[in-house]
Amino acid sequence: MTMQLYGFWRSNAAFRVRVALALKQLPYEEIEVDILSGRQFDADYAAVNVEHVVPTLVHNGQRIFQSQAIMEYLDEIHPEPRLLPNDPVDRAYVRAFALISVADSHPLVVPRIRKQLAKQFNADTAAIESWCKHWTTEGLATYERLLNRRPAAPFALGSTPTIADIGITGQVVLANLYDLNVAAYPEVDALAKRCFELPAFAASHPFKQPGYQRLA
Repeated sequence: MTMQLYGFWRSNAAFRVRVALALKQLPYEEIEVDILSGRQFDADYAAVNVEHVVPTLVHNGQRIFQSQAIMEYLDEIHPEPRLLPNDPVDRAYVRAFALISVADSHPLVVPRIRKQLAKQFNADTAAIESWCKHWTTEGLATYERLLNRRPAAPFALGSTPTIADIGITGQVVLANLYDLNVAAYPEVDALAKRCFELPAFAASHPFKQPGYQRLA
């Protein structure tokens, strides 16, 4: 049975899973959940994901949520090409890289945070955008420092992309959404350009999704 991915064009977490699926060449059907319009709170989707977030992967009747968990699940059921190395130290390394975006930066700019900033602190659109740009920049700067310390290689850990590179490109996607200058972070910029030369990354970018194209 073809996998189903509940996602949204603008969702950074859905972007990460799209890349993982594409790298592994796994077919799937994407079902749109418009998180900007609050459709994640509809009863139908609440039956799929009680956390009211995207993405959710449905495979063989099982519902799996949280992008990091989904990517690791895909690596376990379809090991090649590997997104997490076999070596425990290397595996911890790429997980740590991925989690900078997954756990530290991206959660601070998601719709529920933006909504709470407006509700609790009366933040206007400009203040919320400034908040999002700040935390996106913090993530880029962290990745830049880390990449400056790694041995020279095409990707974060060697010659093939891993979840580390998915995390880094996800951070660049956030920068694209907020019109930030990624060239200010040359290591990040160079790695992201190498990744986006690969079809799996390029086709997964939010600006390539049908929902964005309808807005363009």
